[in-house]
Amino acid sequence: MQCVAFDFLKHRNPVFLSHLLYYINMKKIFLLLGIALGLFLFLNFKKKDCKPWTKSKLLFADDGTGNWREKWMLDGEKSTVINSKDGMELIAGPEHGNDSCHTVLWTQQRFKGNICIEYEYTKTDTTTRCVNILYFHSTGKGSPAYPTDISLWNHKRTVPYMKTYFNYMHTYHISYAAFSANQYSGDQDYIRLRRYNPTNMGLQNTDVPGDHFNTGLFKVGVPYHIQVFKYKHQIEMHIQNQQNLADQKICKWDVSAFDDCTSGRVGLRHMYTRNARYKNFKIWQLE
Repeated sequence: MQCVAFDFLKHRNPVFLSHLLYYINMKKIFLLLGIALGLFLFLNFKKKDCKPWTKSKLLFADDGTGNWREKWMLDGEKSTVINSKDGMELIAGPEHGNDSCHTVLWTQQRFKGNICIEYEYTKTDTTTRCVNILYFHSTGKGSPAYPTDISLWNHKRTVPYMKTYFNYMHTYHISYAAFSANQYSGDQDYIRLRRYNPTNMGLQNTDVPGDHFNTGLFKVGVPYHIQVFKYKHQIEMHIQNQQNLADQKICKWDVSAFDDCTSGRVGLRHMYTRNARYKNFKIWQLE
């Protein structure tokens, strides 16, 4: 039947046939162009999305259920660490404004080079004051009083004054689930990267451009998967709500304008009144 119809059109209506063939050919061309464009966009997206690093070697792992003292060391005499089947809860002292109620939990192990810090974080306090901080590649100032190995002056941090850290340490610092230190802030949280420089006393010029405000992240009792990548002069923080895929954020910072921190310990700081649970804490080498 198709041959008969084709023969009929060929002999009886050549103009119509010509238009029909033109339409069919153009449709094929547009289809091929669409496929080519789609493939180009897909490959270009994958190229942009592709990271220059891979997790090559697991350097540290703690699921949070065992005795924390085996892998960590603690600054702050009024803080508590509780291990359970749900992970490791770090509880700062309860008195707002009392510096002895701050706490920092440090890895005993030191790390160097390009790394990824990965863990599950759950906010267990309900306050909207003060901050949580992730320290990484943390070393002492390098003076006789504050040697590079911070474990040699643990006794100077039994009261974890904030100034002891930014005045006498080289480190990167990410504030997150962070609020004003003195006022209840509602949902006005922020995420900020700093690079401490102990040659300049104080926090002046430690901010790395790229703050994030009012993120809506870190809801109480909700686990978030966090990955922090330090690769050459790039630092990224990837945050993902484990119960809602739409609740996520990627923060990126270029630290090429700052002196590089290349090795040291990883630390978890809670200001007074701040509590959180950590689980499946891992540190990877990146290549």
